[in-house]
Amino acid sequence: MTDTALGTPEQLRDPDYMPPLAKAVPLGIQHVLAMFVSNITPAIIVAGAAGFGFGSNSPDFPEMIYMIQMSMVFAGVATLLQTIGIGPVGARLPIVQGTSFAFLPVMIPIVAGQGVSAMAGLMGGILVGGIFQGFLGTIINKVRFALPPLVTGLIVLMIGLSLVKVGIQYAAGGVPAIGTPEYGSLQNWFVAGVVIVVTLALKFFARGMLSVAAVLIGLIAGYIVAIPFGMVSFGNIGTAAVFALPDPLHFGLEFHAAAIIGMCFMGVVSAIETVGDVSAIAKGGAGREATERELAGATYADGFGSAIAGLFGALPNTSFSQNVGLVAMTGVMSRHVVTIGGLFLIVAGLFPKVGAAIATVPIEVLGGGVIVMFGMVVAAGISILSDVDWNRRNMVIFAIALSLGLGLQLEPGALQHLPGTVKVLMTSGLLPAAVIAIVLNLILPQELAPEATEEVSGGLAGHGRD
Repeated sequence: MTDTALGTPEQLRDPDYMPPLAKAVPLGIQHVLAMFVSNITPAIIVAGAAGFGFGSNSPDFPEMIYMIQMSMVFAGVATLLQTIGIGPVGARLPIVQGTSFAFLPVMIPIVAGQGVSAMAGLMGGILVGGIFQGFLGTIINKVRFALPPLVTGLIVLMIGLSLVKVGIQYAAGGVPAIGTPEYGSLQNWFVAGVVIVVTLALKFFARGMLSVAAVLIGLIAGYIVAIPFGMVSFGNIGTAAVFALPDPLHFGLEFHAAAIIGMCFMGVVSAIETVGDVSAIAKGGAGREATERELAGATYADGFGSAIAGLFGALPNTSFSQNVGLVAMTGVMSRHVVTIGGLFLIVAGLFPKVGAAIATVPIEVLGGGVIVMFGMVVAAGISILSDVDWNRRNMVIFAIALSLGLGLQLEPGALQHLPGTVKVLMTSGLLPAAVIAIVLNLILPQELAPEATEEVSGGLAGHGRD
């Protein structure tokens, strides 16, 4: 329900309308709170996968602080590209950009266990992949036919399934703790459980901002519980700099085939996600269809924003769907409100003490939060798949793509004889599943015997659509 003091119904549907500043600033900060945890989590996960960042005694701990800092800065920069725009770049709609979970299944194998030295290759892939995605804006309206709900739903589902293991590992004590007596302790699971319970309670029984920021508040609750257990160390906050600008080529740049191919492919996925978000925000906020210029501009900003991030040691960005829902909830379509949120992100990211404070969050607390978030990714994929006509053809495509993709991810040793680059791409699981689904969807005939649906499913789909 909208506040009449914000403006008339016609004004609230206008992206160019600026509400009174006293109302616009809280609305902008609300957008930041809705995406804040999701935005910084990928940086922590990538740092952990690379093998640096956890524990204040780690010599590479400041690098994780820097990545958290850049996650905020370049989410803000990419958001401004969308809301303000430069030439054809930017949809000029209230679109919030943030660090993308979707790229994690590809980024984790690229950096796994290799430390800070692996980041240069990742950044090279992000740069090239971002540029590639940016140029997809010129053809994005022509390639959407190749990615129906069967394909996009499978991709989103695979992203979530590839990440749920990370959530469990973090809640149990983190990857470095695997095999130790502390791993999976009752204390660890209690702290993670507090996050999950508080998040669910607020999401389902609270209203307004308490519901919107449920994950953030759940993490704060878990953090408070973790303090008396001695799981929180504040030492690095005092030693962190007060103010620091982004450092160009902080990790350097290297160009490796696996990183480039993986990032380019995920750029296609991110572009399609952004097109969906732009369409939803135009329909839900303004009651109209998105224009081709808006769709192309959003894709340009999505890709080029990621490329710029890679130059400064940050991770790729994409549009955040939770903020699309927030626009529909508040009824405020103003892009200037989101611009305020983007500026807030940039300012917060310029103060390393903010990143150092975030880095004190115990991995078990973060685990409770990401169990919820990654589970929601899986649920989002299932929701998309609910629009699929589950005939024999589509069931076979889904079955083969999921079986091979998930199977290779669960048993990477099955590909031990492949060259390094191909092995990294195949064992991500996501890439083979997506490629198989896209190719089969394009080449298999649409008409297949409908009675075979029961034959394949054992009768479970007997009452489904043909």
